[in-house]
Amino acid sequence: KELIEGLSIKEALPILYEKWVTPIVSAISVLPDSIVSALEGKIDTLTKKYSVRMIDIEAEIKESETALSEMIDELEGDEIYGKYEVGSQIECTLFQAGDMVDVTGLSKGHGYTGTIKRYHGRIGPKGHGSGYHRQIGSLATNGRCNNRVHAGKKMSGQWRPQVRTVLNLPIVAVDAEKNCILIRGSVAGAKYSIIKIKSTVRTAKKPFEVSPVVDYTKETVAEVERKAAEAAAAKAAAQPQKALNPMKNSKKMGK
Repeated sequence: KELIEGLSIKEALPILYEKWVTPIVSAISVLPDSIVSALEGKIDTLTKKYSVRMIDIEAEIKESETALSEMIDELEGDEIYGKYEVGSQIECTLFQAGDMVDVTGLSKGHGYTGTIKRYHGRIGPKGHGSGYHRQIGSLATNGRCNNRVHAGKKMSGQWRPQVRTVLNLPIVAVDAEKNCILIRGSVAGAKYSIIKIKSTVRTAKKPFEVSPVVDYTKETVAEVERKAAEAAAAKAAAQPQKALNPMKNSKKMGK
C-alpha cells in the first residue's frame, strides 16, 4: 500500500492491471463458450434495462409539452371549422336521436339574497326568545389582521346569473324541417336564452333508449274541449239514477 501510494498514476495503473484485470481475463478465457455467452447476454440485458433514467424521461416529457404548446398556438381554427364559412348555417342534423350531450347556459339571477339562501348557511334557533334567526353571523377574525373584514367574506348581496353546464342529457328527437333539437332534462337559463350544445365529455353507464315521440298538437283546443264534454255527458248518462224518497223531505213526517 505504501509503495503504491508513493507512485504516480502512470506507474500505479500497470501494477493494478496486472493484479486485478489479468487474473479475471485469464479465468474467463478458460471458461466454456456457453457460460461466456450467457454472461454477455445478462450484461446486455442489464445495460438496456438501466440505460433509460428518470431524468431523461422528465426531459423528454418537458420537450413534448413545449412542442404541443407551440402547435396549439399555431392553430387558427380553420383545421376544425374549415368546411364552414362566415354566414353559413349549421343545422341540427349534426346530432342524432339517442346522442348524449352537455348543455351550457346562463342561469337565472336571484336578485338580492341573504346569506342563508345564497350560501346555504345554518339558521339560528327558531324560538321567539332567540334574537338570531337568519343573520350573517360573526364577522370577527383571529390573529394580527383583526382590524378589518377580509375580502371574500360570504355575505348577502346580488346573486347574479352564472354559467352552468348540465352533463349527460339525452337527445330525444331531431326535427330537420323545423331545425330544432328535443332534449330531455333541465337546462340552465331563462326562456328564449342562448345555450351551447356539445358532445358529452363523460360516457353514460347505460345507453339511452330512443322511443317514438307522441305529438299532442294535432288536435285543436276546441276539439279537445268538445271531446271532454262528450265523455263527461256519456259518463253521466251511464250512471244509474237513484230513486227519490218522497217522505225524506216531507214536513209532515213524524218522529
